[in-house]
Amino acid sequence: MRRRHRGHPEGRFSSRPKGRPLHWAVLLAVAGAGLPGVPAAQTCAAECEVGPAAQTMERVTFEEAMRRAIANHPNVQRAAADIIRADAVLQQIRGRALPSIDGSLTTNVIDPVTRFGGSAIFPRTQTVTTAGVAVPLVTPVRWAERNQAADQVLVSQRGLDEARRQVAVAAGQAYLTVSAQRRVLELNERARDNARAHYEYANQRFQGGLGSRLNAVRAEQEVSSNEARVEEAQLGVRRAQEALGVLMAADGPVDAAADPAFDVPPPSVPDRELVAGREDVRTILARQSAAERRAGDAWKDYLPSVTALFTPEVLAPSGLFANARSWRASVLFTVPLLDSGQRRGQARERQALVDLVRAERTSAERQAGSEIRTAREAVAATERALTHARRAAEQANEVVRITDIAFREGATTNIEVIDAQRRARDAETAAAIAEDAVRRARLELLVATGRFPQ
Repeated sequence: MRRRHRGHPEGRFSSRPKGRPLHWAVLLAVAGAGLPGVPAAQTCAAECEVGPAAQTMERVTFEEAMRRAIANHPNVQRAAADIIRADAVLQQIRGRALPSIDGSLTTNVIDPVTRFGGSAIFPRTQTVTTAGVAVPLVTPVRWAERNQAADQVLVSQRGLDEARRQVAVAAGQAYLTVSAQRRVLELNERARDNARAHYEYANQRFQGGLGSRLNAVRAEQEVSSNEARVEEAQLGVRRAQEALGVLMAADGPVDAAADPAFDVPPPSVPDRELVAGREDVRTILARQSAAERRAGDAWKDYLPSVTALFTPEVLAPSGLFANARSWRASVLFTVPLLDSGQRRGQARERQALVDLVRAERTSAERQAGSEIRTAREAVAATERALTHARRAAEQANEVVRITDIAFREGATTNIEVIDAQRRARDAETAAAIAEDAVRRARLELLVATGRFPQ
């Protein structure tokens, strides 16, 4: 008996083969969010439907998300506090090489009182007021320590830049994950709606005595499967929004307003120049410079230091053989003679640190060059993959239209229609994942070349 499928929505069903749930697509979309777009801005409603109830959620642009994440993330705040600490240490060390003034007040009570000629040599109660003025004249070690502390301030500043970069990268990837998860949700919702329309048509035919219960149950099964996939996708969206909110230091989930567009650097820029501009490499360079200065200053530990001292004194009462006011001036000349190898050990430790930082720099530069080359190839490869994925989605939708026409004419079965719908949904999901892969590859290229964040 020939069955005509009338009223069937033409070419609107996207599909996935049995045994392959959408779970893998969701995982692929989330996998890139280790803590990066292309055009086609995709906006979502101000009230984002997540789960059974609608919740009003803040929507931000990519630039706003980066700005707030960099300004509010605890890692950035800790790095900023480290700069303050390093600057305070510099201030302390600088103060050691500058003049200092101190004073003391001492009250002495003695008994018995020694007398001479009826007068007390030292009064029973005597107050001694003393001031001390120390002026470092030649202090090579303290001068070297001051320069070394200034280097640590620079290292802390580079550390703050690196912390900002890491937070921005994590927030950018989380932002793209929200967009990718929402795209997956939209595809599953469209597949569910199409499957429901197909079920309603199949059930209407069955109720009218033209179709079979098998076709109606099979179509209803497809609706149930798609409902489950929609719930999974909604949970994926909510998790991505919560992750973005945490990175932005927000009090709740945050939604992505639109997909960003990334302008990648042209291949004409030399890799060495790009590597030198990366914040992580610049941080290591600052650490290497600080370590080299500290090692180079080791010889100053053997130099003498000269300090001038001036000490005025006031006695009240003065006593028999003591002046009421007096002062003392001296020059303290200090030469380190023997330390049993302590300075030699410190010099070796400093040189070992220099060698360690140099090796770290070499490794970081080699890794950065590899990341740049890999990121460039990833951009090219993902763009080619996106072209093929879009073509496959178009072809799959064409198959759905042809299968639908054949089903209406009775030349095919309901199973083939559902299978074509699933394959079309598979292809559209793959195209959405490919679009997200292109955006992430472009962001990774910007990160690898030191162009993100600006």
